[in-house]
Amino acid sequence: MAQVLEFRLPDLGEGLTEAEVVRWLVEVGDVVAIDQPVVEVETAKAMVEVPCPYAGVVTARFGEEGAELPVGAPLLTVAVGEQDAGAAGDAADGTEGSGNVLVGYGTGAPPARRRRVRPAPMAPGSRGTSGAVEAAAPVAAAAPAANGSARTAGVPSAVHATAVAERSADGPVPVISPLVRRLARENGVDLRQLSGSGPEGLILRADVEDVLRANAARGRGAGAPAAPATAPAAGTAQSSGSRVPLKGVRGAVADKLSRSRREIPDATCWVDADATELMRARAAMNAAGGQKISLLALLARICTAALARHPELNSRVDMEAREIVRLDAVHLGFAAQTERGLVVPVVRDAHTRDAESLTAEFARLTEAARAGTLTPAELTGGTFTLNNYGVFGVDGSTPIINHPEAAMLGVGRIVPKPWVHEGELAVRQVVQLSLTFDHRVCDGGTAGGFLRYVADCVEQPTVLLRTL
Repeated sequence: MAQVLEFRLPDLGEGLTEAEVVRWLVEVGDVVAIDQPVVEVETAKAMVEVPCPYAGVVTARFGEEGAELPVGAPLLTVAVGEQDAGAAGDAADGTEGSGNVLVGYGTGAPPARRRRVRPAPMAPGSRGTSGAVEAAAPVAAAAPAANGSARTAGVPSAVHATAVAERSADGPVPVISPLVRRLARENGVDLRQLSGSGPEGLILRADVEDVLRANAARGRGAGAPAAPATAPAAGTAQSSGSRVPLKGVRGAVADKLSRSRREIPDATCWVDADATELMRARAAMNAAGGQKISLLALLARICTAALARHPELNSRVDMEAREIVRLDAVHLGFAAQTERGLVVPVVRDAHTRDAESLTAEFARLTEAARAGTLTPAELTGGTFTLNNYGVFGVDGSTPIINHPEAAMLGVGRIVPKPWVHEGELAVRQVVQLSLTFDHRVCDGGTAGGFLRYVADCVEQPTVLLRTL
């Protein structure tokens, strides 16, 4: 006899709270195998194909493409036979599994779960009791609906089970996301007045945002009292305009930069450097044949050499323990602008790589960033960031540190400028270098020494020979 098992959206890494459904890879009625990818989602970190830990027939899907789902929300339900159900149970016991495990779930050894009995569907007009239930009861097969959201006959959905009681003036409302509840509460939106667009009336974040946009268009905040007939005082009128939700990559960037400014007492120093000899050295390397060396790779090689001399800047601060944690490996992040927004891929063990290896890894990660295929592991764990904002045609900047790192080196454009060279005025290739650092890990002398060493290597690349 078949059982219906529910698969919920897992935490895909770094404590992410939500993900957007980009593309379904299966339809209701499809047969799936253990660890077969069933949906492609976009998190604040990357695009991820989510594998299903069960084998069987897909009986329901939750969330249309483009919908945002919180971690823990139902993704799909799978009807499995007795043999398959037993295999799923073995995996849950840790005795068998493929090992294809993402954070928070998988077939390797997931945490134990309580199994609760699913109640039978209620007759129309009857009242039930509130309380969540999970899929585990035998069911009879039913034909899927055309929209792909049909259930196996006789099995209420997890969303319906989360709020079994009828909606009433004092009863529960179909909301499973704490983020949606908070958004509504902070903006004065009465969830009982909304009709959800999710499965079985589930209220989604988009439903609340629609209300906020509609209220903004009427010229007053959601849930606020009607404006008085008298003219508002100067400076209190709301200006018209559009609202762009802070979600996905943009939301993650906003959160991280805000936290950096809030927690890190940063300072910035900068210096102009003559990059003429560095550009000549790169041209000579590339003229010698073999793989072309990128300028970013040479700057990264200079960074790792400078961090070896000034390890204070390759660290992070543990305020709970009141300790500075100096890190042995240099995992070098670099800023990459994509259609999805700014992302910071990480080159692992950059201190062990030469210019050719760095060039190849930068190219691979940049291509993956533009394609949206970077994994969470490739976007986390950085210890120092190199930001080449010169590609935008600007000379200088005061970078914001990529929390929880301790420093970031910014590099402006390299342009011909008047420069005193060997006592004579000449036109040289000049670049501005800026270092933003966490003042808790070091003082200005250390930061200045790091930046000066970087500038010396840019002006005289042979300085690097001492550390090779």
